[in-house]
Amino acid sequence: MHEMSIAAEIQRIGRATVERHGDGRLDSVRVAVGELTAIEPRLLVYAWEALTRGGPDDGSRLEVEWRPALQFCAVCGENKTRGTGSWLRLCPDCGMPLRVEGGSDLDVLEVSFTPREREGG
Repeated sequence: MHEMSIAAEIQRIGRATVERHGDGRLDSVRVAVGELTAIEPRLLVYAWEALTRGGPDDGSRLEVEWRPALQFCAVCGENKTRGTGSWLRLCPDCGMPLRVEGGSDLDVLEVSFTPREREGG
């Protein structure tokens, strides 16, 4: 499951963000995941929970923002829906090639954390 290595990289990015601001505990990380990335959002969240369980970020949340891919037909001038499980890049109405836009996102959008209390302060 490649979602585990992706979750580990997201956690690394989250921890690096926290450390740039001192020290603290991750509360949540919000990511964008595109339809064409071959990443299953449920599995990514599951991998996150398994990865953070028992560690300093136990209980933190991974929030996934799904980004669909769009298929646009220049001849018909509209976005076309695709059949489930199919990326046939031909317009179902006129048969012309479709332009695929978006859906390749994999970005950390936001890191939320709680700073640790400083001793003696």
